[in-house]
Amino acid sequence: MGTLLVARHGETTWNRDGRIQGWAPSRLTDQGQEQATALGAWLDDRYSVDRVFASDLRRTRETAAAVGDGYGGLPDPEFDTDWRERGFGTVQGLYADELLDEFPDHDRDASVISLDAAPEGGEGIPTFRGRVESAWDRAMATTDAGETTLVVTHGGVIKVLLAKLTDRDPDAALAEHSQANCAVNEVRLDGDGPELVGEEMTAWRTLLD
Repeated sequence: MGTLLVARHGETTWNRDGRIQGWAPSRLTDQGQEQATALGAWLDDRYSVDRVFASDLRRTRETAAAVGDGYGGLPDPEFDTDWRERGFGTVQGLYADELLDEFPDHDRDASVISLDAAPEGGEGIPTFRGRVESAWDRAMATTDAGETTLVVTHGGVIKVLLAKLTDRDPDAALAEHSQANCAVNEVRLDGDGPELVGEEMTAWRTLLD
């Protein structure tokens, strides 16, 4: 039986300010660095990680590095553009309220990740889901019995995966708020397919209290 761990990146300056990140090179805050280091220590106490995949964006690179500092001996990450957040093109960098002014039909209570329209230079939802599911299939295929793979990625990506794993309505899942920064989810692989056994595990937070 293999194990896949899927973690969201640490807090960024744009998370804190409520801006739409997309593929922007936003950086971790000091709190985000602390979260990621604490997550690494939390993982080190519980798992033997054999492989690390990560989005190639700055915030996930910085998170993976800080997780490695907390873990001690974490394998070097393999960066992959398919693990990126949804691309938002020309509206990247806007505050959420500004985006809603651009797309007034979007439900103001729903996450901007669920925006039906494809912003200029950005991705539509089918394209976004397709590449995330391709990355997920590759991660499962390369995780052998007895191995543990860690994926460091983004809130929207995790929504796509959780919908796939739990048979939730994909559109409804995208409309939900993202998991907390550095939350981690555990998926076990066996002959019956992937099974979500731990969702939004945030025990690492106790290390920051």
